[in-house]
Amino acid sequence: MNKDNEKCLCKAREIHRDLLGKVLQKLPCEDDIFDLAELFKIFGDSTRMRILFVLFEEEVCTCDLAEILGMTSSAISHQLAILRKSKLVKCRRDGKTVFYSLSDEHVRTIIEMGLEHINE
Repeated sequence: MNKDNEKCLCKAREIHRDLLGKVLQKLPCEDDIFDLAELFKIFGDSTRMRILFVLFEEEVCTCDLAEILGMTSSAISHQLAILRKSKLVKCRRDGKTVFYSLSDEHVRTIIEMGLEHINE
């Protein structure tokens, strides 16, 4: 074990019950933790992230996304279905064209905070 890891290990074998009680009261339920983990899995795909960054700038249709990202419309549609199911993007129809946009500002905030974190 290297010295950095060693200095981060607790040498006292003491349970701090008062702290644990406070923490346990504030922990989300297991279902919410599971759903949050599933949401973050959606962000774990670079294609979906690229789609979301395009949608930061403009509402666009599948054909536009395919052109911008150099992918097939079918591949883009598949990713958009995942993003829609996760409530990260929404769509609206205008005649024969379906336009996609971010569902709400929360999506933008989550990604901006992630970018801020990795750029620290």
